[in-house]
Amino acid sequence: MSFKFGQSLRGETKSMKSVLVIGMGRFGKNTTIKLRELGHEVMAIDKLEDRVSDSLGIASNAIIGDATSKSFLESLGVRDYDICIVTIGDDFQCSLETTSLLKEMGAKKVISRASNDVQKKFLLRNGADFVVYPEEQVAHWVAIRYSSDSIFDYLALEDGYSIVEIDVPIKWTGRTIGELDVRKKYRINIIAIKHNDKMIMDITTSTQLSGMDRALGLGKDEDIQKCLKI
Repeated sequence: MSFKFGQSLRGETKSMKSVLVIGMGRFGKNTTIKLRELGHEVMAIDKLEDRVSDSLGIASNAIIGDATSKSFLESLGVRDYDICIVTIGDDFQCSLETTSLLKEMGAKKVISRASNDVQKKFLLRNGADFVVYPEEQVAHWVAIRYSSDSIFDYLALEDGYSIVEIDVPIKWTGRTIGELDVRKKYRINIIAIKHNDKMIMDITTSTQLSGMDRALGLGKDEDIQKCLKI
């Protein structure tokens, strides 16, 4: 999306967190890069020396080690980290064992990577607080983003809700949010307007829309699709 994920919609910056990232493949490396951009402290772990060496320039610190070893995890003090992220993608057994050990040792929050529903079930049963599907999530984004000429960005939320960045429809041009009454007509909330590449968060009923604007709308997927057909 066009707003920064290090901020809430009100522009409040989140406090720094200490994060343990286990598995420095492409997903782990990119996760670490983004976490550092957001100002968080990251300890990167991998059993391969070359991956750890590559991580030294992007993580706060990086260590070679086997995350399935209880003694190794104990040496890291996993209880002290705000978040532990298991990004291992090429060895599910290793990912499962690591997830289980982290929770057993008192990790506050464990986020693990899965490739399918079966893996998700096992990870949740063995201690993961949350499970992410990088491939599935990107596939959904690509399908929705590029199958519509009106959607420029898309963020899936829970229970079938999404935030989308769309071109302001021609019929909305020159009218105010109050006149359009989008919330009542289409059950969509306009939460921000992008005008001349500047994000405007203070939306009121008197906010007028331009044909050059883009709108950030929050609503259920089916309501967003209906709205885009106007």
